[in-house]
Order: sequence, then structure tokens, then C-alpha cells
Amino acid sequence: MINDIQKDAEERMNKSLHALVEAFKRVRTGRANPAILDNVMVDYYGTPTPINQVANVIVEDGRALAINPWEKNLVPAIEKAILKSDLGLNPATNGDTIRLPMPALTEETRKDYIKQARAEAEKGRVSIRNIRRDANSSIKDLQKEKEISEDEQRQAEDQIQKLTDKFIADVDGLLAVKEKDLMQV
Repeated sequence: MINDIQKDAEERMNKSLHALVEAFKRVRTGRANPAILDNVMVDYYGTPTPINQVANVIVEDGRALAINPWEKNLVPAIEKAILKSDLGLNPATNGDTIRLPMPALTEETRKDYIKQARAEAEKGRVSIRNIRRDANSSIKDLQKEKEISEDEQRQAEDQIQKLTDKFIADVDGLLAVKEKDLMQV
């Protein structure tokens, strides 16, 4: 019973950590990364579709992406979707390939992106703490129903706290790596 609660908490914390990793991919660094286009949707015959499902997105060099649509008539739609996104990128088209140069980050934009990364990390920490609260609540319910003793309850809550501390440390480590990445010139 307690093991099930701990396993569930660990799985949910892992998912929160994975969501944070995905959020960090969307925080732009000076280098080109196809993941920054993951949330950009293209109008594909009336259906909003992610760019990576209608085109091949590759890193052309360290500071530019190349987007090769599978259908030539999608070039204007992809350009429009990128311009509408809040990424601040300006696509350049030559024939059927769209080049997406990544502008160099200024000190000010770096600091803004660090703030954004810290906010995402805090969301991750809050999510992990909420999972801890839910798990501890389930354990207390078991104790109230006399299914476990008070000692087992304390022991289980300690295990949940250790798990929480581990995942919070993982979040802090990911944030440190992202901040270092953002501050590289």
C-alpha cells in the first residue's frame, strides 16, 4: 500500500521533471535548436499542425535552422506561423527552403531568458511539492483508517520527503545547466 503511493509519487515527479526539461528546450539560447519550434503550429489544410510534422527541421550551422517543407505550398504558411509565434525570429526563404537565423543574444535578452528559466524551474518545484502533499495526504488517510501504524506513517513520509529532496535537487541542477548555457557568449 505504502509502496504503491511512493511509486506513484516517484512516477509523477519524474513526469514533472520531464515537463521541465521540455520547457527548458523552448527557452532559446544563442545556438540553433529545432526544439524551439515544437510549439509553433502551421495551418495545414485547416488543421493546426506542429512544424516538425509538415517539414524537416535541421540545424544548418550553429546559429541557423533550415526548414524544408514536404509540400512547397506550405512555405508561406510556415513563414506566417513563425512570424506569429512569440519567438522573435525572422524567416528568410530561398525557393523551397526556409532559413531561420538565430540572432545573437544581448545581455538584456539573456537575463530575460534566465528569468523565464527560473520561473519554469519554480513551476517544477511547486509541482513536485504538490505531489509530495498528495502522497502524504494518502499516507495520513491510511493511518486514520488504521491500515498502518504511526511509525509506518512517519517512515513513509520520510521516504516521500527524501524523494522530494532528490527531485528538487535535480530541478536545481537542470536550472544551473540552463543558466550556464544561456550566459555563454
